[in-house]
Amino acid sequence: MSLDTLRRSLAKPKTSAQLCLLGAGAGLLAAILIIAFRLTIELIQGTFLDKPDDFTELSELHRLFLPVLAALLIAVFAALTGFKHYRLGIPYVINRIKHHYGHMPIWNSANQFFGGAVALISGFSVGREGPSVHMGATAASILSERLHLPLNAARTLAGCGVAAGIAASFNTPLAAVIFVMEVVLREYKIHIFVPVMLASVIGAMSTQYVFGNSSELALIHITPLSFWHYPYLIICGAALGAVAFAFNQNLMLIIKTFKPISMFPRLLLAGLIAGLIGYAVPGAMGSGMSAITQAVESPHNLQLLTTILIAKLMATLFAIGLGIPGGIIGPVIGLGVIMGTLMSFFAQFIEPSVDVAGTYGVLGMAGLLAATLHAPLAALTAVMELTSNPKIIVPAMLVITTAYVTALQAFGNRSIFIQQLDFQGLPYQVSPAKEALQKVGIVAEMDENFKLLYSDDKEQIKETLSAVDSQTPLIVYDEQSGYRLAEYDLNLISEGSVSVSYIELQGLSTQATLADAFDVLKDKRSGAVYIYNQKDEKQILGLLRWDQIRHILTTRNSLL
Repeated sequence: MSLDTLRRSLAKPKTSAQLCLLGAGAGLLAAILIIAFRLTIELIQGTFLDKPDDFTELSELHRLFLPVLAALLIAVFAALTGFKHYRLGIPYVINRIKHHYGHMPIWNSANQFFGGAVALISGFSVGREGPSVHMGATAASILSERLHLPLNAARTLAGCGVAAGIAASFNTPLAAVIFVMEVVLREYKIHIFVPVMLASVIGAMSTQYVFGNSSELALIHITPLSFWHYPYLIICGAALGAVAFAFNQNLMLIIKTFKPISMFPRLLLAGLIAGLIGYAVPGAMGSGMSAITQAVESPHNLQLLTTILIAKLMATLFAIGLGIPGGIIGPVIGLGVIMGTLMSFFAQFIEPSVDVAGTYGVLGMAGLLAATLHAPLAALTAVMELTSNPKIIVPAMLVITTAYVTALQAFGNRSIFIQQLDFQGLPYQVSPAKEALQKVGIVAEMDENFKLLYSDDKEQIKETLSAVDSQTPLIVYDEQSGYRLAEYDLNLISEGSVSVSYIELQGLSTQATLADAFDVLKDKRSGAVYIYNQKDEKQILGLLRWDQIRHILTTRNSLL
């Protein structure tokens, strides 16, 4: 199959072997980038840590100055690449997919790779999934650009890259698929779902081959809960929903408060705060694994867990709020496990002979994750995959539902990603009409039966119009007016004279979607665009009229 044939087939919104193979390719490229990212972190951490992400063995002075030095390196690299390339992480990826078909600027990705690696190496309380999602989308963007794929296919491949990034970060391929549909794309379409699912599998398998099949919660022991725990679980869910709201509000408060301060001093302040917290509470450093280990090893030490919870909460809020590159999901998982473990203290009175600390730790993670990110289904799926224990499903559903509804209805909480996008002025909403049209490449609907005339001679244009079939459009070109659509003026024909009217045409490349044509024509609600070869703007391949777009929206919208 030639590349042109491939591009034409991908322009249609349907599941195909070609799209699935490209999705797998995007997943593999994403996995390679993320494996390199994780190996960089582990290899450098291995030079001064006995166990990855365990900073408790470092001296107090090292814990104090390591984040400050890291913040300085992040700031210098951001300055060298230009601070305008410093919009990073999952919110930025959502914006790029919704409004730019997943195209990722390369210097943003370089900042994300370097800054994210340095932040995680030095013990900032950020997650590796933020950089992983960014790099996954970048891998898909590079593949799409190299092959000059239609933008509707590029958008799908961006979702594939994000899914591979999440799957490679947490070894949760199913939760990664749900996360993409629930949080990033915010829609469920079968022709998108299948390649995203395949890319997620490729991402998980690739990282399993390098890092093994262990999960973040492998250390936690799950004990089945009796029915008598369920009323208390509802209370726990409501508490987690309230904490999620407070977390989101305080994070946005820090972001807004320190926004007037320039990036360089803001990053150094983040390093100083992280260093001071790490100096006092080493268990609060790192992405979240250290906190989970503390919850597993000392589930009944309430003073220690409370101290780590408060310290990690502050470390996470200031690291992300002040602009340290990294994700929010990893720290939220750690915070949720600690909160759930603390809640298990009262659960011991329900069944004193049963140790339920591990189970409550997992449920705390699920509730806090669902309410903070507005991703209840992804949180439930993650719990199922990370624990490999079906007995956790019913209590997890109870906690997640309660936490999500409490945060949403009682407090008016919104997804932290959406709040960040609103504050940054990055659009993420797309009208239903435009969203439907984004899924169809323009070459799938263009009219290829047209006549092209390079002349501005009116008599020759009239003769050509008379010679061609009434259903065949005539496009004329001259240096002064460019491309125009020539038609008989029906009003003058009725008066007994023959005259030609012209419609100005704007060109779109074969990579464009129907949404791009809609943007050009929506104001006039009439007219047409011509489609040219992306490699040669003078090669006209087709024509698309406003009437065709209107027909698709009114008659065939259900097919999209």
